[in-house]
Amino acid sequence: MGLSRQTDEFAFDQRRHSMSTQPLTSAELSDLTADLHRLSRNLWWTWNQHPQEIFQELSPRAWQNLYHNAVAVLHELSDAELRVRLQDPDLATKVRSVIEDFDSYLTSGSTWAHRHAPELQANPVAYFSAEFGFHETLPVAAGGLGILAADHAKSASDLGIGFCGISLFYREGYFQQAINHENWQTEYYSTLHPEKLPLEPVIGADGEPIVCSVRIATSDVNFMAWQANVGRAKVYFLDTNLPENEPHHRDLTLRVYGGDTSTRIMQEILLGVGGIRLMRALGIEPSVFHMNEGHAAFLTLELARERVAAGESFGDAWAALKERCVFTTHTPVEAGHDRFSSDLMNYAAKSFVEPLQLSFDKLMALGRVNPDDAGEPFCMTVLALKGSRAANGVSELHGRISREMWQGLYPGKSVEEVPIGHVTNGVHVAGWMKGTARAFWRKKLKVAEGAAEGNTAFFRVDWEREVNEQRFWDKIADPEFVSDEELWSLRYHLRRELIEFCRRRLLIQNQRVTAGDYITHDSMLNPDALTIGFARRFATYKRAPLIFDQFENIIRLVKDSDRPVQFIFAGKAHPRDDHGKRFIQKIIHLSKYSELKGHLFFLENYDVHVARQMISGCDIWLNNPRRPLEASGTSGMKAVVHGCLNFSILDGWWREAYNGENGFAIGPDSHPDTIEEQDRVDSENLYTALVNEVIPAFYDRDANGVPRAWLRRIRNNFRTMAAKYNTWRMVREYTENYYLTK
Repeated sequence: MGLSRQTDEFAFDQRRHSMSTQPLTSAELSDLTADLHRLSRNLWWTWNQHPQEIFQELSPRAWQNLYHNAVAVLHELSDAELRVRLQDPDLATKVRSVIEDFDSYLTSGSTWAHRHAPELQANPVAYFSAEFGFHETLPVAAGGLGILAADHAKSASDLGIGFCGISLFYREGYFQQAINHENWQTEYYSTLHPEKLPLEPVIGADGEPIVCSVRIATSDVNFMAWQANVGRAKVYFLDTNLPENEPHHRDLTLRVYGGDTSTRIMQEILLGVGGIRLMRALGIEPSVFHMNEGHAAFLTLELARERVAAGESFGDAWAALKERCVFTTHTPVEAGHDRFSSDLMNYAAKSFVEPLQLSFDKLMALGRVNPDDAGEPFCMTVLALKGSRAANGVSELHGRISREMWQGLYPGKSVEEVPIGHVTNGVHVAGWMKGTARAFWRKKLKVAEGAAEGNTAFFRVDWEREVNEQRFWDKIADPEFVSDEELWSLRYHLRRELIEFCRRRLLIQNQRVTAGDYITHDSMLNPDALTIGFARRFATYKRAPLIFDQFENIIRLVKDSDRPVQFIFAGKAHPRDDHGKRFIQKIIHLSKYSELKGHLFFLENYDVHVARQMISGCDIWLNNPRRPLEASGTSGMKAVVHGCLNFSILDGWWREAYNGENGFAIGPDSHPDTIEEQDRVDSENLYTALVNEVIPAFYDRDANGVPRAWLRRIRNNFRTMAAKYNTWRMVREYTENYYLTK
């Protein structure tokens, strides 16, 4: 299962010192400069520590202020400065070493896919997703769907699977969040400049950008594409912001999920149909088309159109394309699936009818559960299910809910027989592990393995493989390998980093500070307190303020000087979700004007960077969705590798992962029938578990101040979840059960 060999810090230093320290020639400087620019435009650096350290060293302030953007950092340096800086032998050898690892990664033939799925190397997986959330550098994702898609791409690259992602380039991305004087979320947008992002225009043989077109309503809409290099994988972002398009068509790719339903259907035609046409223009012949949610389902109609144009009947074309498509649904509620009226379909998608040799009624029937019901709107999920050879939910419970939801599509089949399986989500471990934790684990592994070999000078470790293997986490969970004292020291270190990050952010959030406020901010949050984090999209079903329903009881807890508790919240509500905004307003109001002041904090403008700080530094990751509406969830999986314990409703992935000793559950593996009763019972269960289980375990210390029982849970957390709930396992599962034909 090897990948290209990545070195630990010790071996990295050894190689640096073994390299030449002679001044670089002009040709060598040119090559090294070109290599740095090439590296900056491959997102591989986002999940590898050493290249990040190089870009930070080149301009610490630019690295901090420009969203840790390697391309933007290099834009800050003139060619003259960069060439002079690279004459520093230490920096030059660091760069050489990183480029060596980078090129080794890209060219290695020893991958999992090489042995287990060679057909997916020549003919890649075409993965269509309305959003990809790779890094704070590229803020073109709204939430978990995009984060999951990006982690899927990174792991496909690591495993050596051919991967071609298709999405849209939203030039204003997802909104930036600010809180006004009424504690109400407001939104603003910033224009993204591709030349300062890790993107490249997709160029044709003539040296010009490739331009394709899609018929939408009564117009031909032209688009180009931007390519993101994701290790070995490629993701293409379609962009309609071209001068030859009408202004409203240029804005189709303005914002993530922006506009009304007319904009939505047009975006989805562009994604599905345009994505296929781009791949044809590039000569890419996928082995399988994977629709990540229903947004891309129009691709099935484009695949059918191609076959009909080649002389097949629609029925034969549909049967053939179905064998090449798979579909993942993420939505456990009816209202969450895109539906379009007959009038809107007739306006925006009527161009499908003639090429498919179908009547409009037959076209509408493809998106209806009951094809004979003229009043039923067109559903993208129905189209995707009908046009796929296999479909899945994203956790075991979600698979079951999906089978119940879509049973009507399969007359005569029982719920159990409905052909929707499940692949539980995961996270890309190397991409989410904070540098402090990464350095700690690598150092421990280096010492142990080096001692076993008898010579630490030549120790090297395939880090990316190790952190995804059970044997690594079994070792970490062993007290003889990492003592309780070392583990507790790491947890304190991570909590301290989070608190100092919060103090900086909270100071920035306060637009009217006085000299005294600086002292106040520097004393905010208690490094010794049990720190509970809640950070995610503020959809109402996630019930962000639920814990404060027991308000008086929570006040008593936070004011306990012997066993203090503090809360950090972050997250965005959709711009049109006033209910979610009221949740944010309530939490901020409590943090400022109630007895929770000084014990409850809200961080504005939640993004990947804020998430990384919180999942590593919190002691408890709180999750209390209204079951069974959490299809899977992944934020708690990112907390696992940092020793932050999950405290969650038994919904989504946590229902599968929880074993009674690797975190904490809120309530039983069931739920009341009514929303009102469920909220009441869950609130009581949350408070009861917090008081009777979580707080006592955290504050039960021995004579040395070490919480032995708490650390046993952390070790169990490592051993039972880190190697399972990651996207290496997830992508292998998709490959073996969905991508490869039986």
